[in-house]
Amino acid sequence: MKRAFDLAVATALLCALGPVLLAVAAAVRVDSPGPILYRGRRTGRHGRPFDMLKFRTMVADAERLGGTTTGLDDPRVTRLGRVLRRYKLDELPQLINVVRGEMSLVGPRPEVEEYTRLYGDRERAILSVRPGITDYASLRFIDLASVVGAEDVDEVYRRSVLAQKNELRLKYVRESSFAVDLKILARTVQAMLSRGHGVRSTRI
Repeated sequence: MKRAFDLAVATALLCALGPVLLAVAAAVRVDSPGPILYRGRRTGRHGRPFDMLKFRTMVADAERLGGTTTGLDDPRVTRLGRVLRRYKLDELPQLINVVRGEMSLVGPRPEVEEYTRLYGDRERAILSVRPGITDYASLRFIDLASVVGAEDVDEVYRRSVLAQKNELRLKYVRESSFAVDLKILARTVQAMLSRGHGVRSTRI
């Protein structure tokens, strides 16, 4: 039922949001040189790697220039990218990942291999389900840049955030159900609307 729900909702949203997707794609193309889509290599279900899609919000080759974590007022983020990130519009192409079967609407947010290869037996349970566009960790760290700050952001992420995110990912794996998915989706929509009014965080 989860896969059927994911496929139906993702397909419907892609169709309904087609004009928005085209408009954002055109704006990204005009705003700065580089590809429209960012393809971030992530670890998927059962440890299989896949390319997570986003609208590009940073300068080309940003990860090579400054790592995988985006800090507060990160100079790599483009002018348009700041707007897309604030309202999470950069995440919309992940609906394509959902249709492909690489992701779900709700599931543990996919992580880079740099961190998943360090998972112990307990953390590997995270990889037993499809990663998702949103989950408990996405809600807790909806404004991750403010949490990691502007200095040594990759180190701050590893030291202060990664373990918390993994605990929330494991919480989802333990509690996973259709009702939980609907609750997380509803809270995600609520959080997006709250960000439009300047609210930076949400409770789990």
